[in-house]
Amino acid sequence: MNAVLWTAAALLALVALAGGTSKTFVARERLAAVRGGGWTEHAGDGVVRTLGVLELAAAIGLLLPAALGIAPVLVPVTAVSWVALMVGAMITHGRRGEFALVALNFAYLALAALLAWGRFGPYGF
Repeated sequence: MNAVLWTAAALLALVALAGGTSKTFVARERLAAVRGGGWTEHAGDGVVRTLGVLELAAAIGLLLPAALGIAPVLVPVTAVSWVALMVGAMITHGRRGEFALVALNFAYLALAALLAWGRFGPYGF
């Protein structure tokens, strides 16, 4: 189970890194042209960049604390935060009728919930 949890953390960290990098460093107009990025048309630059920075922080928080053995409780805390972020993403994409993206966000939410359950519960560090 430990390997499953590490794999879930690594997959979520990759997703967070990709999303955070694009939201932080790619122009909002370019993001709006990409599938699933239409929501950025109606969001300010600050909102998009803030979400990007939060996703970059999540990428770090999902792996680094456990890998370094420094405050590993931050891994499940980050996973719970990722669940909250995915709820917001699901609502946003649902309002836009992007149901395939809602399903994808739900899959990320489920992985994060598994990680939070495992690391807060029976498979903590």
